[in-house]
Amino acid sequence: MSYENIMYQTDGRLAFITLNRPEKLNALSNELRGEVFHALKEAEADRAIGAIIIRGAGRAFCAGYDLGGGTASHYENEDHSPYVHPQSKLPDTNTTHPAHYDWSRHVLMANWTIWELAKPVIAQIHSYCLAGGTELASFCDFRIVSDDAQIGYPPVRAMGSMDIMWAPWHLPMTKAREFAYVGDSFSGADMAEMGWATYSVPSDQLDEFTEQFARRMANIDNDMLMYSKRSVNRQYEAMGIRNGLMSGTDVEAMSKHRPAAEDWNSRLREQGLKAALE
Repeated sequence: MSYENIMYQTDGRLAFITLNRPEKLNALSNELRGEVFHALKEAEADRAIGAIIIRGAGRAFCAGYDLGGGTASHYENEDHSPYVHPQSKLPDTNTTHPAHYDWSRHVLMANWTIWELAKPVIAQIHSYCLAGGTELASFCDFRIVSDDAQIGYPPVRAMGSMDIMWAPWHLPMTKAREFAYVGDSFSGADMAEMGWATYSVPSDQLDEFTEQFARRMANIDNDMLMYSKRSVNRQYEAMGIRNGLMSGTDVEAMSKHRPAAEDWNSRLREQGLKAALE
């Protein structure tokens, strides 16, 4: 399959998925997300591939979901739900999402694709990794970041709580609270120290370090990697990660219906994204 919003390449035992909307800082449109998940499944089906790297083209890894018209919140059709109608171009999550406030449930269900893959996925992060970009990265098995990367969730200041409440699963409690409450960004070095990032390296070493890490892991046979990944995943499932994250989407849906969020959405619809962010 040819892609318009990502680049898909293979080199030996590695597959590279590059988010390729550099002019938008790789903001996650429906089309881009759909292509990412298709490419992940393509790599999964290729027996020659042992590990997958997701990275971003241009000046950033990912600035978050596309609020300028590339997500379901901007799809208007009174006769159909945006989450089940093909015109929305949303990735198929094999489930239904009948109302607009189910956006967070949709993105959670879509990102479980990465969790359930048999092959390890590595997020290679430089510069900005914000909001929805942190959710994509958090579902990867590993995150390798540049020291000066900026990781944060600014939408919690006005729009609503985190779509996927991953912070308590990856950060110490007080830092999880700070990340989820305030929306400030942390450096890549800070996120490695707190445990979210596997490694933090100087930006000029990021490509080489990530590839070496991935190739070392890809030397292990596919079946062994699958069993190791599933064994670790099942432990977190026994601790309640699925129920916890799903419960978080319910709270996020409620947070979108407070008066301040309605005011913000009105500004977005009437005045555009730039005005809403001011």
